[in-house]
Amino acid sequence: MQPVPYHYSVTALGGPCGDICLDSRRLERLHSSPPAEFGGRGDRWSPETLLTAAVADGFVLTFRAVATASRVGWIALQMEADGIVARVHRTMQFTRFDLRARLRVPSETNVDRARHALEKAERNCLISNSLKATIHLEIDVEVSVQPGGRPGVEHPSTP
Repeated sequence: MQPVPYHYSVTALGGPCGDICLDSRRLERLHSSPPAEFGGRGDRWSPETLLTAAVADGFVLTFRAVATASRVGWIALQMEADGIVARVHRTMQFTRFDLRARLRVPSETNVDRARHALEKAERNCLISNSLKATIHLEIDVEVSVQPGGRPGVEHPSTP
C-alpha cells in the first residue's frame, strides 16, 4: 500500500444537454445523465446510481479485506444497495442507504465470525464512512451444501 493521502481525479465534461462524459486516468470512459426522477431518460448511470454503487462496491471490497485479516472463509458476497434521497431543510440529499448482504460461506465457516466480519466491514467502509446518510445493514449468511447434507441459512437481522 502507498502512504496516505490518496488522490483520485475525475474529469466531467458536458454541455447544455446530453450525456456527461466521465474520465479518469487508465479507466474506461463512463457516460452519465440525470435519472428519470430528475428529468432524465433513466437509461444511463447517474450520479445517484454511481454513489449507490460506490457504497455497495466499497462494502464488498472492505469485507474482502476484513475477511482476509480475520481468516473468515467465504465463497461469494452479493450486496444489494438502495439509496434514498429526500428533501431535508429544503435541500435534496441522500438520507439513507439500505444494504442487504447475502454471504455464502463454506460449511466449515463459523457463521458468527462471518456475521461479525460483515458488521466490521460496515463500520470500516471508507465510502459509507465518508457520507452523512444513515447506513442500515441486513445480513444473510448462507452455508454451502455439504455432500449428503443440507445448507444452513441464517436469516436477515440488523446489527
